[in-house]
Amino acid sequence: MSAESTPEPGIPEAGPQVPGRRGKGRRRKAPRRGHRALLVTAWTAAGILVLGGTGLGYVYFKLNGNLRTVDINQALGSNRPTKVDNGSENILVLGSDTRSGANKKLGGGADDGSARSDTAMIVHVYKGHKRASVVSIPRDTLINRPSCTDANGVAHDAATDVMFNSAYSTGGAACAVKTVESITGVRMDHYLEVDFSGFQKLIDELGGVKVTTTKNIDDPQSHLDLKAGTHTLDGEQALGLVRTRHGVGDGSDLGRIQLQQAFVKALIDQVEQVGVFTSPKKLYDLADTATKTVTTDSDLGSVNSLVDFANGLKSIGSKNMHMVTMPVEYDPSNPNRVIVAEAKAKQVWTALKNDRPIPASATKGTATGKAKGVVTSS
Repeated sequence: MSAESTPEPGIPEAGPQVPGRRGKGRRRKAPRRGHRALLVTAWTAAGILVLGGTGLGYVYFKLNGNLRTVDINQALGSNRPTKVDNGSENILVLGSDTRSGANKKLGGGADDGSARSDTAMIVHVYKGHKRASVVSIPRDTLINRPSCTDANGVAHDAATDVMFNSAYSTGGAACAVKTVESITGVRMDHYLEVDFSGFQKLIDELGGVKVTTTKNIDDPQSHLDLKAGTHTLDGEQALGLVRTRHGVGDGSDLGRIQLQQAFVKALIDQVEQVGVFTSPKKLYDLADTATKTVTTDSDLGSVNSLVDFANGLKSIGSKNMHMVTMPVEYDPSNPNRVIVAEAKAKQVWTALKNDRPIPASATKGTATGKAKGVVTSS
C-alpha cells in the first residue's frame, strides 16, 4: 500500500472489525485531534446573496470583491465527463481543514501549510430544481487518484491506493474535482468550499441552528458537551458537532457523516425560518460573511452568478433532499480504510447521470455508522 494511504497527523484510526458484522461501522481509536469542518451546502451559502439584486452599487461591488474563485475549467481542460444536458446540476461541496489564520485556534494542531478535504458532498439538483440528492464521500476511501493540473498550472502525477482526501492536499480544488469525476464518471458543474472559521461565522450570523439530540454527546477533543434534548447551537458548538466522531455512536468516520447529514438538514430548515429576507441588515451581514468565507468555481465567481444560482435552488427544502453516503466496504487488507463498493456505487452514479432518484438497493448492506437518529431537526 502506498505511503500516502497511511494516516496523516491528526487523522484517527479505525479499530478491528467485529467478526460477522462486515458492512457496519466499527469503533475506532480516539483521535489525536478533532475532525474537520462541514461545508454549508451550496444553496445555503448562495441563497443569502440576493441583496446583490437590489441595485445598491456599493454593496454589490463590496460583496463581489469578497469572493475567491478557482478556474476549474481552465485547470482541467476538455478531458472530463460530458455534461449531460437534462436540466440537472452537480455541485461538489468541500470542507477545508487548513490550520492557517483563525482556523488554527478552531481546528487545533499545527499550521503545516497543507489542507485536506475531509468533508466532501456531491449535491445533485434534479431537473426543475425542486429536489436534490446529496452523496457524502468518506475521506478514508482508498482510491486511484488521476494525474491532474492544479489551478496554478502545476502538474501532479497519478497515485494508486491513496486516501480520497489526498487529492485536495496534493493539487487543491482542481485535483479534487478531477478525482471525483474520475471516481463517478459524473461531471461537476460547480464547486464550493469553506473552512473552519467560515463555517462558524455563517452559523453565528444565522443566529444558531436548532437541533434535537436523542443521546448525550460528550467529546472533549471537539469541545462539545450536549445533553439529550433540544439545543440552539452557536457556531462553535455546530463546528464541534460536525467534527465529533467518538463522542457518540461507534466512533467511525461513517458515523460522523451521519451526524453531518442530519445537521445539514437542520441548517437548511433554519435558513428557511430565520427571516433574513425581511431584514436588510441581516441579509447584508449574511451576504458579507458568506462571500468572505466561501470559495467557488469561476463560473459562480460574481454576486450576479450566485444570485442566479441561488434563485434556482430556493425551492429545495430539507424534506426534498435525499442524503446518502457513497457505497463503501471496509478494506480487507486495512481495517482503518474503506474501499468503493463498485457495483452499488455504479447504481448511484447511473442514477445521477440519468437524473433519477438513487435506488435504495444502492446503499443496502454497505458499510455504515451508528449515529443515525442521534441528531434531528427540531
